[in-house]
Amino acid sequence: MTAISREVVISNTLGLHARPAMQFVDLANQFAATITVHKDGPESCSVDGKSVMQMITLEATQGTPLRIEAEGEDAEQAVEQLAKLVEDKFGEE
Repeated sequence: MTAISREVVISNTLGLHARPAMQFVDLANQFAATITVHKDGPESCSVDGKSVMQMITLEATQGTPLRIEAEGEDAEQAVEQLAKLVEDKFGEE
């Protein structure tokens, strides 16, 4: 099974609040791959990228680095599109 990961940085001003978390989850759920989002540092954690409640618990403010990891047949496409969503600041700016 293919596993892919990519580092991204939350760059929109308001961070990963409810609306962008929902956008991320909606997109993640379009893929068959298992998607996990990792936050490193003093409050490191890993969450299910297909769960809005878990994504919000990341408390990812502007400047927070995250690692998007996907495993499955469409993992590469999933990581590419999810990283683009984050890099495009969730369409907020």
